[in-house]
Amino acid sequence: MTSREIREAFLNFFQEKGHQIVPSAPVVVKNDPTLMFTNAGMNQFKDLFLGERAASYSRATDTQRCLRVSGKHNDLEEVGIDTYHHTLFEMLGNWSFGDYFKKEAIGWAWELLTEVYKLDVDRLYVTIFEGDEHDGLSKDMEAYDFWKAFIAEDRILLGNKKDNFWEMGDTGPCGPCSEIHYDMRPDAERAAVSGADLVNQDDPQVIEIWNLVFMQFNRLKSGALESLPAQHVDTGMGFERLVRAIQGKVSNYDTDVFQPLISFTSQRSGIPYGQDEQTDIAMRVLADHVRAVSFTIADGQLPSNNKAGYVIRRILRRAVRYAYTFLGFKEPFLNELVPILAQQFKGVFDVLGDQESFVQKVVLEEELSFLRTLTTGIQRFESYDTSAKQIDGDFAFELFDTFGFPIDLTELLAREKGLTVDMEGFQTALNRQKERSRAATTLDLSDWTVLQDEVQTEFVGYDTLTASSQIVKYRKVTAKGKDQYQLILDITPFYPEGGGQVGDVGTLINTTTQEKIQIVSTKKENALIVHFVDQLPASLEGEFVATVDAEKRADSEANHSATHLLHAALRDVLGTHVQQKGSLVSPEVLRFDITHFSKVTDDEIKQVEDIVNTKIRANIALKEERNTPYQEAIASGVTALFGEKYGDYVRVITFDDHFSKELCGGTHVSATGKIGFFKIVSESAVAAGVRRIEAVTGSRSAALIREQFEVVNNMKELLHNPKDFVGALAKMIEENGALKKEVQQAINDRSLALKTELLNKVEAVGDAQYLAARVDIPNADAVKGLAYALRDAVPNLFLVLATVMDDKPFLLVMIADDLAKAKGWNAGAIIRELAKEVQGGGGGQPFFATAGGKDVNGIDRALERAREFVV
Repeated sequence: MTSREIREAFLNFFQEKGHQIVPSAPVVVKNDPTLMFTNAGMNQFKDLFLGERAASYSRATDTQRCLRVSGKHNDLEEVGIDTYHHTLFEMLGNWSFGDYFKKEAIGWAWELLTEVYKLDVDRLYVTIFEGDEHDGLSKDMEAYDFWKAFIAEDRILLGNKKDNFWEMGDTGPCGPCSEIHYDMRPDAERAAVSGADLVNQDDPQVIEIWNLVFMQFNRLKSGALESLPAQHVDTGMGFERLVRAIQGKVSNYDTDVFQPLISFTSQRSGIPYGQDEQTDIAMRVLADHVRAVSFTIADGQLPSNNKAGYVIRRILRRAVRYAYTFLGFKEPFLNELVPILAQQFKGVFDVLGDQESFVQKVVLEEELSFLRTLTTGIQRFESYDTSAKQIDGDFAFELFDTFGFPIDLTELLAREKGLTVDMEGFQTALNRQKERSRAATTLDLSDWTVLQDEVQTEFVGYDTLTASSQIVKYRKVTAKGKDQYQLILDITPFYPEGGGQVGDVGTLINTTTQEKIQIVSTKKENALIVHFVDQLPASLEGEFVATVDAEKRADSEANHSATHLLHAALRDVLGTHVQQKGSLVSPEVLRFDITHFSKVTDDEIKQVEDIVNTKIRANIALKEERNTPYQEAIASGVTALFGEKYGDYVRVITFDDHFSKELCGGTHVSATGKIGFFKIVSESAVAAGVRRIEAVTGSRSAALIREQFEVVNNMKELLHNPKDFVGALAKMIEENGALKKEVQQAINDRSLALKTELLNKVEAVGDAQYLAARVDIPNADAVKGLAYALRDAVPNLFLVLATVMDDKPFLLVMIADDLAKAKGWNAGAIIRELAKEVQGGGGGQPFFATAGGKDVNGIDRALERAREFVV
């Protein structure tokens, strides 16, 4: 079976068992502070397991693209070294949301593996949870008894908490699990050593292929377990490992999942795959990493120096380093693999094929940038002082942190020079950085205190800004040393941050005590609408009036609706290749990032503004459609965003059916006229192929226009209100330039005159021709020019000049090169001493230095002290 056939067989099997096939969620996680990337198939269903959202189906199946490169699940350093770990991988899964449980999950898993995929029963082993005294959990006899119906009891192994109790993170849904392992060793090896002895022992040929998780608990921050509202099944099968088992390969990389990428790399590098361990590792790294980088970019996360963007940049640079060091690619190559990957996943994850050229361009620009950095880092290494015979740990860390050098590359360069690397010092520096990063990002969440069980928040903020509410639960959160509290209400008009729109702010008033609490932010966490407050109400029970700040909401709505008009206008003017890559909608400003590979010109900006403002003046009424079936909305031509996970039912926002029609959960004006006026204030580049536009609307656009008019009117008044303001200003600038040239010429003439005067004051002091004088030249360049002219005219010159510029002292020391070397004099050291007299400081080279100061009265003292350095 091909990999495509294997994937289809899985989905078809569970569809026939009554499961709904659901699309993969984006690999970039939103609305969950505990995760950066989707690292398991269950992530998109977390709120269902927690009971925060009701499921629209009781059984589901899919193939989910996952990324494991950070946090608890981090496989990055093993990728390419072994044969079965990956950064990005597919996880095939089937789920039950309070429907079937262990019996069906185990029976269907066995049926699929042995009857559909025809895997050898004699190579299969399963593990079950042995229990754990700390959590008060006993051996999973229920799973054991179900497995006995299919497999010999000596192949049912007990697993500890580490291997057979699945937890997504430090907190959250969890439960005992049953793993299925497959022994792919040759028959002779299997006869010599039982596979049972190698399960979970990191043997590369005896590996886990499927994990059946029986989700029963929620891990609290305290470490305690509480039962979930219902029992669920969450299974995850590593697609790449499954393909390897079915195709009978010794490595995941030998399957048709990776071979197209590896074969292309081998052909382009001229290096055969399978003949050298180091080049094989490099090819595997490239094949793996291009998948992670490409899909993450396609899902909306661009490489950057922060958080998720930094992780992706690190993966990309790791691939480039391997290509550069071991495969000889000195020019960008990784981007050439993107089209091959897009073709491989056509019909599976079309998000990449739909953005193929954009993703390839981003990868190319990142490669070019890093190759320049890599070259600079190598030059930096080559200039390192090697007399100590060891590379300092801090320097090795600088190469790692600034230039992206992995420590093994630094060690390789060091060995070529017969040097070693201070690994202990490197590790110390690395740990310091990790601690700083951890301290900056640590989010300490307490467990929820529940006041009302099984209450799901009703959002009414599309229709009203005020609601009578009760607090359902609350918890404390500490970030960067600041304590806040999070509240969940049963009914809320507060829109949570999402789709680029900032969360609402407002008040919560206790109807009994009239105590008023400020809601300072609103965010979404999984399916929860979370209200942030700096203090808890004195009484948490009873009725509250929740009220959104109407003015800020209105300003946000104007900016949000304007982004929809802007998006449509940009596609009209620039082309339909324009896609939204990010946005910020706040009461003050709107920021809109788009895919476009050149600067948006002034003329194009004007066209866009004209289109948007025409639509605003037309006062087009908002057409809002709630709970529209997703496929129906897409079929109608609506614009959907890459990297967003849409549900079965969506909300459609339309301003003119033939102009702007988008899927959107944000709040909007009732008619475009309420936007007021739209004005773009800046256009810039933020990443390869991504441009950023910032604009203002409403009262802020009016304030901007008023401010600009005031500036122009003030300038007109200064020019005595000429009829041709621009012409008059241009003439004044021209005249000013001419006058500056005349002034500079006068200063130069004065300097030449001073040269003759000063030459007569030079005196012999020891071996030096000494001159210390105050000059009346209010220009630093002219003073320097005079100093050089004097040096050319007088051999062995020791010169100190002083002047006043803008009411501040300026000092200069110049020493003839031969004189400085012979006497060991240093102009930089001397100027620092002289500058003390004028309450200043400075520095420079051994032969020339300058200084500034605050006290002009100290100039004479500085000139008197100058003689001390030559006598």
